[in-house]
Amino acid sequence: MFDFDMLGLNPAILTALKASGFDTPTPIQNQAIPLAMDGHDILGLAQTGTGKTLAFGLPLIAHLMEEKGRPEPKTAKALILAPTRELVNQISDSLRAFTGNTQIKIATVVGGQSINRQIGVLARGTDILVATPGRLIDLMDRGAVDLRHARHLVLDEADQMLDLGFIHALRRIAPKLGTPRQTMLFSATMPKQMEELSRAYLTNPRRVQVAPPGKAADKVTQSVRYMEKGDKPKILREILSRDPDALTLVFARTKHGAEKLMNGLVADGFNAASIHGNKSQGQRDRAIKGFRDGKINILVATDVAARGIDIPGVAYVINYELPDTPDNYVHRIGRTARAGREGEAIAFCCAEEVDLLVQIEKVMKTEIPVASGTRPRAVKMVKPQRGGGGGGAKSGAGGGRGRGHGQGGKPAQRSFADAGPKGRRPRRSRAA
Repeated sequence: MFDFDMLGLNPAILTALKASGFDTPTPIQNQAIPLAMDGHDILGLAQTGTGKTLAFGLPLIAHLMEEKGRPEPKTAKALILAPTRELVNQISDSLRAFTGNTQIKIATVVGGQSINRQIGVLARGTDILVATPGRLIDLMDRGAVDLRHARHLVLDEADQMLDLGFIHALRRIAPKLGTPRQTMLFSATMPKQMEELSRAYLTNPRRVQVAPPGKAADKVTQSVRYMEKGDKPKILREILSRDPDALTLVFARTKHGAEKLMNGLVADGFNAASIHGNKSQGQRDRAIKGFRDGKINILVATDVAARGIDIPGVAYVINYELPDTPDNYVHRIGRTARAGREGEAIAFCCAEEVDLLVQIEKVMKTEIPVASGTRPRAVKMVKPQRGGGGGGAKSGAGGGRGRGHGQGGKPAQRSFADAGPKGRRPRRSRAA
């Protein structure tokens, strides 16, 4: 049995861990933290809900506590990039629990919020900058941030950044950071392009992996229900009525579909809210807070929320519509069974979605147990136009301005060889 005392973290962090109720590191934390404390670049692979944020966050804080001097105006000592606004907020909230009694400052920049206010925050300098790539590019273009002093780079949920086309922004951002630097890349899945991403930005990385890519969390009970498309609203309401007080996350494929579904549930007396790319940041924050606090027990979302909700109390994830990308199914159901709890993931599948289910099972290397119905013959599905899902370039998670680095951008298909200098990692001795 391991504990945090054995991972080389300093006493101040250990005290904060105990105060927050953390006693035993998760497998990804147990593997990654000692390597990161020694200054190695890290390629971390683990499904959602396994504690990746602290796996990179605790050693990052430990390194910054050792550094002398406050950050200069407009600078950051460390940069964490994440694909969605929700994930940026989740990361910063998690890390602030361990910097409250230190001089370390954390700033966040995301789309959907006042850029002038963010310029004012960055003008004072920060130790850790957590950002979506699109808004960070906007601030760089305005001369509001200087990354030359950043010696730590973290790419969280890097596979989703590939999916959303943020790699173009990353090519612009990474060369602006200082060298030598330590880079840590964390992901729940391992698409082919991830190897190229690793080669472009990491130097002799140590690979830590606690579960095969595409594997769901162990305590998620999965099932699929076959049905006619027109029966989905009725069956959804039947399931929700069986456990009306449980926190339930319902996934739809498009922004319009999510909003329509939520409005229908509210009209039928259910306590529901929605988050998607057409919602303002304030609306999304209020919906997630209400869901976290239990004031709202049904949250309807597009994939913009699949990696940005860290709420241990989510009991059910219902895939009202299956995702177009198989990996997103893993991320969706990873919103339940978090922090060691159990959870249930229910997938609705009509004839138009059978091919999507087949691809999901192929990625997961398992068949999802059938709870009801019989698998119908596959029917070709007419896909929605691009940008109809979790947000387009103007309103998507990255908050970009439609320059090719927002959520609506196409995933990169070319080599990462032109990504810019990686920099050498700083070698450090493990903290006492």
